[in-house]
This record gives sequence, structure tokens and C-alpha cells, in this order.
Amino acid sequence: MKKSFLTFTLLLASYLLMANDGYKLWLQYYPLENPKSEYREILGNARVPGESPTLSIIKTELEIARSGFFGPATLQKDSNSPKLIIALKDADPTINKNTTPEEMAVLGEEGYLIKKYSEAGQNKILVTANSEIGLLYGTFKLLQTIQTGEQIPNTGLSNSPKIKHRVLNHWDNLDRSVERGYSGSSIWNWHRLPRHIDQQYLDYARANASLGINGVSVTNVNANALVLTPEYLAKAKALADAFRPYGIKLYLTARFSSPMEIGGLPTADPINAEVQAWWKEKTKEIYQYIPDFGGFLVKADSEGQPGPHNYGRTQAEGANVLADAVRPYGGIVMWRAFVYNEKTPDDRHKQGYNEFKKIDGEFRENVIVQVKNGAIDFQPREPFHPLFGAMPKTPLMMEFQITQEYLGHDTHLAFLAPMFEETLKSDTYANGKGSLVSKVIDGSLHKYPLTAMAGVANIGTDRNWTGHHFHQANWFAFGKLAWDPETRSSDIAEEWLKLTFTTDKKFTEPIQKMMLASHEMVVNYMTPLGLHHIMARGHHYGPGPWVTGGGRDDWTATYYHKATEKGVGFDRTASGSDALGQYAPEIQKEWGNLKTAPEKFLLWFHHLPWDHRLANGNTLWDGIALHYQKGVEEAKANVATWESMEAHVDAERFKHVLSFMKIQAEEAVWWRDACLLYFQQFSKMPLPDGVDKPEHDLDYYLNFNPKFVPGNG
Repeated sequence: MKKSFLTFTLLLASYLLMANDGYKLWLQYYPLENPKSEYREILGNARVPGESPTLSIIKTELEIARSGFFGPATLQKDSNSPKLIIALKDADPTINKNTTPEEMAVLGEEGYLIKKYSEAGQNKILVTANSEIGLLYGTFKLLQTIQTGEQIPNTGLSNSPKIKHRVLNHWDNLDRSVERGYSGSSIWNWHRLPRHIDQQYLDYARANASLGINGVSVTNVNANALVLTPEYLAKAKALADAFRPYGIKLYLTARFSSPMEIGGLPTADPINAEVQAWWKEKTKEIYQYIPDFGGFLVKADSEGQPGPHNYGRTQAEGANVLADAVRPYGGIVMWRAFVYNEKTPDDRHKQGYNEFKKIDGEFRENVIVQVKNGAIDFQPREPFHPLFGAMPKTPLMMEFQITQEYLGHDTHLAFLAPMFEETLKSDTYANGKGSLVSKVIDGSLHKYPLTAMAGVANIGTDRNWTGHHFHQANWFAFGKLAWDPETRSSDIAEEWLKLTFTTDKKFTEPIQKMMLASHEMVVNYMTPLGLHHIMARGHHYGPGPWVTGGGRDDWTATYYHKATEKGVGFDRTASGSDALGQYAPEIQKEWGNLKTAPEKFLLWFHHLPWDHRLANGNTLWDGIALHYQKGVEEAKANVATWESMEAHVDAERFKHVLSFMKIQAEEAVWWRDACLLYFQQFSKMPLPDGVDKPEHDLDYYLNFNPKFVPGNG
């Protein structure tokens, strides 16, 4: 009986050890594969002087990591001879002895310093900062360094963020639906708030703090004015209180017509004195609930949202009324540049630039204009938005979409760091060569005093947070790039894999390679050579190059690809819409010339005949078809790659990822066949050798209509 019970206990322990539903994200703290005795001793003898909510979080994090790395049987703490000290400058004399004023000055308010030192013949480590939040960031960095098997340089680790406001935008509605959310419902249970703080809120804040994300907008940019009423401000206060010890400020989305909807005014005209007074009084009320309220995020004059256009006012006049309201409290306004009027334009690409360029310098100093990475709408690939570099007098912030609205939703692996990096490393030529987008948003190019980056969150109530386990890496990547826009995609992928799975190179090297190629793979089987916006109507799930008609031409696929028997693509050169003219002359010259235009943007800027010759000698038609085929083959190869990794991954996550990869490979075929059959009507050219023949005819795909696709909010 005892033997059977022991066997059962061991089996249960083994199962619990192997089970992993992904909830712990990159904070796994799994046993170190090559544990070094110095880290056992260091973590077993730590001192964190002082008492506060943030310091308590640090102490708890050390205990969690220590237990995970080494198990519960660790060294007893020796308070008289700590080997790890995590403290502010004046909280421990060791800090003063082993740091210089110059080292501390460069850290700023959120930076940290991790440093080795020797005392009485013993090797020790200190973590210090100018704020408790800096200490928290430094603690996470120390633990991540230990987990990944890296060494702390003899010169120490000193780091501080290049972007001041690093904000997740949740497109979550008060009814817990999530617009463009594919990972379950909203994690915010407004019905239970403020009386109940779910553990997931704290785990969410902890995950963000481990990346240095310091702001959260918890409600949809398609805003509901109710969130500004006292009932919901009390709920928002509860969230803000939960986030505060993790260094996270709460932001709210403001509906421009709120003075009318909840204020009873007859107008929301921003130059109306009563409207201005209403916003000031409402803002005062918000700060009474949330003293460190970050400010407002606003979507106006776009997709049916009210805005200053309703009153003949500019976007600056609209933003400034809110900016004046939050300015006395240190708040900011993030005003989205995704603006277009009720009339279909000659080219959607031009609208943001045309709207904002002319009012550069007219915004209050606490307004930052939030610009999507591209000018259309989070397509699988877009050239950088022409506003970057074009508004030297107005701070601009980047808006990336982490959730994959146009990239296969939650089942398609697409590691987005290379896409983010491609945008950030694009040269605007605003102040000559080397005027990278990253230098625009970190403030260095135009000396912006206000800097920010936003990411549209991909988080929901799924146990693994993001639907696909690998989509956790996109949340992770956003945090890393918001902290430092110069971070390399390859480094982000490697670190995430080591923190989340294992440091074994037999796993990390092939899977890192797979991740880094995955975005290009998706572009290949969805929108190669600059094709764009050819997804299904509304939910944007699956192919829809045939989508036409309806309320607006620029909500259709045919508006963008303009396929006829003569050719395909959107002419944005001087002979067409001249959207290319919104970029610097150097870019116009390169992208406007077919001999030098990057083929990845070819059909974005040029309408070309089907027999146009690409750089490799293929016709345009053959090139399109071969790209689609390549994407399919890559998706199928990823399945085989992942199957070969079974020995390196726990069973639960292995099976989950494999299932999603098989879906992706299947749907890549769907994309290829549907798009090639549609465009073949116009090219009237055969498929080139090496491209598989579609299984069905075009009518099959035209009539395929998935029901209840999530994410429409």
C-alpha cells in the first residue's frame, strides 16, 4: 500500500511538473538547467530594506524565483551578511560605497543599476535605482539574466527607458467584449468592480512591470461615455490602485461627445466655454478618484466616432480642450491620427497626413499625436506612415497593433518584432540620412519633450492570455521595443524563448529562426509584393480580394488592389494619387522608380501589368503566385519543425501550439488558392511550375462564409 501511494505521489508530482497552460507567460522561473552556486547563495541571502507595496512585490518576486530556480530547500538567509542588496541610495550604506553620483544620475526616474562588488572576500550583487519602480525593473532584469544563463558584466548592467510613456491600449468594452480581441473575453470584470480585484489583474500588472510597460488604457478607443461617470470612475479607481505598486498609470478613452451624452449640454464644440468648463470639472473629478491618472486617449472623427469635425474645428482644437483640462494635474492627451471624414477619398493613404501636417505646432505641449505604423490600417506589411518626420513641432508616438486583426487572428503564428523593427528602422530623411522613425518617437530627432509608444493589446481571459502561446512573444516584444526602440528582433526572440521554455540551443536556435521568419511567411501567403487590405469584410478573417460595394469604397478590397486585365496595384506616384509625394524626396526617388522600388512595397505604390518583369526575371503574375506558394510551404515546414521539438516542450503547450500550427498551414492553402483563383480571372495566365493547383473553384471560396468570427467587439 505504501509503495502504491508513493508511486501515485511521484506520478502526480511528475504530471504537475510537466503541466503548463502558459499562464505564467515568460515568468516561468523553471529550474535552472546549469545552476550556479553563486546564484543559489545570492538569492538565498537577499536584503530589501524598507516597507512599501512595491518593495513587498520585490520581496515576493525574489521568493517565487528562488523557489522556482532551486526548489524550496534553499540556504537560510543571513541578515548580517547579505549577498544581494536591492535598495535605494539612502536606504543602505552599501549603495553609497559601491556607486558614484554619476552612475545614479544617468538612471533617471525609472532606470536601474545592477552591479557586482566584493566585500570581505565574498562576491555580492547590488540592485539600485532612484525610485522604487526602478528597483522593481532592476529586480526583474536580474532574475531574467539568471534564468537565461547570461552573466552580469563586470562593468555592471545600467539601463533606463528611451520612451517615457509605454502604454498598452485595450480595445475592451464595458460588456467584456473585445474589439479585435481573439483570446477570450476582456479580463476587466466591470460588474464585480470595485468590490473585487481579480488575481489576474495583479498578474497582468506584474507581467507588464517585468517588461517596463508603465501605462494602460483599459477601454476601447471606440469609447463609451459611461466610463467617465462616477459609477465607473469608482471602478477605474480600483484598477488604478491595483496597478500603482507596479508602476502602471491608468488612462481612459474619452468619447468626444461626452459633454452631451453624460453632461446634458447641447453641444460638444471644443471652443464653447461651457464645454471647456465641463471637461475641466470632469477632469477634476477623475483626479479626485485617481490622483495619478495618466490622461486621455481619444479616437475622433473616424469610423463614426464624434469629433471636432462635427463643429468645423481642427484636430488641434479638439485635443487642446482636453489637454487644458488635464494639464494642471500633469496628465497628457494621446490623440489618434487615424482620422478620416465621411467621404471616400481619392486615397485613404493620404488622409492622416493631410489632416495633421497643416496643424503642426498648434497642439498644447501635453498632447502627443498617436500615429499607426502605416497609413492604412495595420496591414500585414505597410511602408511607414508619412507623418513620421513630417511634424517637427508636434510630438508623435507610435501605435502598433499587437493583436492580429489582419494577420490570421489568434491561430496564425506571426512574430511581430521584425515588422515593428522594419518600421522603426525606416529612414524618414526628415533631417537627412539616418533620420529613423525610432529617432522620431524617442524624441531625439526633433527634440520632442514628450515621448510615447502604444500597443493594441492581444490579451484576454484565455488561460495563456493570448490564444496562441507564441503570441505572448508579441506582447513581450512590444514591451522591449517600447523601452528601447533599437532592440533587435533576434535578441527579443531569443530572450523570450529562454525565459518561456528552455535555454537548450537544440530548441532555441531552430525556433528562433522559425519565429524570425514567420511574419514574412504570413505576408507571403496573404499580401505579397505590396498587395494590401484584401481580407474578408468586417471581421477581416481569411481572404476577400473580391470584397466590393457597400457603404464606403475604401472599406473594400477592390479599392486597394484595382485589379483589371491590364494589371494590378495602387498607383500612388505622381501619375496616380501622389501619396508618394508625402514622403521625403529621397524616398520618392527610390520608391517611385521601378528599378529601385523595394519589391515588398511594389504594388503599394505602382499599378503594373501582369507581365511586368520582377528583379529575378519572373513576371509579376508568376512572382505573386510563387510568393503565395512559398508562404504555404513555410507554414507546412513549421509544423514539421515544431513536431521535432516535442522532447524539449511540456506536453500541454506542445500539443496546443501544434494544433494551431496545423490550422495555420491549412488556412495558408485557403489564402493561396482563393487569391490566385480570383486574380487569375484578370491575369488570364497559367499558374507557374511549382505552384499547387487549387482544390476548389472560385465559387467555393466566394461562398465560404465563416460564422461568428470573434473580435468584432
